[in-house]
Amino acid sequence: MATDSNAVCRKCRREGVKLYLKGDKCYSRKCPVERRAYPPGQHGQGMQRKLSDYGVQLREKQKMRRIYGVRERQFRNYIAEAIRRPGVTGDILMQLLEMRLDNTVYRLGLAASRAQARQFVCHGHILVNGKRVDIASYQVRPDEAIEVAEGAKKIAPLVAAIESTKGVPAWLQFDANQMKGKVVSAPIRDEIDTDVQESVIVEFYSR
Repeated sequence: MATDSNAVCRKCRREGVKLYLKGDKCYSRKCPVERRAYPPGQHGQGMQRKLSDYGVQLREKQKMRRIYGVRERQFRNYIAEAIRRPGVTGDILMQLLEMRLDNTVYRLGLAASRAQARQFVCHGHILVNGKRVDIASYQVRPDEAIEVAEGAKKIAPLVAAIESTKGVPAWLQFDANQMKGKVVSAPIRDEIDTDVQESVIVEFYSR
C-alpha cells in the first residue's frame, strides 16, 4: 500500500486552513498554519494568486482527501458509490467518509486525530460488536457497538484522548467509563462539522 511521507503540517499549509491532522498541536500556538500562513516551499510566499474554477475544485477535493486520510483511488471509489446510491450525492459522500471505522473512533474521542485512530484500528485495539476489526475503512452501521479491547484500555494516548474529549456528535453515543460507544444512526450533513464544499468535489469528478 502506498504511503504519503510528506510532513503533515505541510498539507494544512498547502490548503491554507487547519485540517486538524496533528491533534493537540493544531490547537496550540505551535501550529504552522498560524505561524506561516502561506503555502510550503521556496516560492510559497509568492504563490498568492487567484485560482481558476478547476483550481478551486481541485483544492477542495485534496482538502477532503487529506482530512479523512484516503488515497485517490479509494476516494474515487467513494465518489462512485455515492453516485450509485439514491439521494444527494454530496451528502452521501460525507456519510460514507464519516462512517469509516477510523473516523468513527476519532469522533468518539478515542483518539486525538484520525491518523492516531487509524493506528489504533490497524493495531487491533478496537472491537466492533465484540470482534476485533483492524480495517480502517470498515463501514460502521447503525446499532453497532464500538469499544476498546481490554488489553488496550491503559494505552496512554488513548486514555489522554478520552480525558480531553468535548463530547460526541448526535449520531453517536459514548460511555467514557466503559470505553464503549454505539452508532445511533447514519449522520446527516447538519451533524457533520467538516468544513468542505462537497458539491464542488462532486462537480470535479463530473467533468
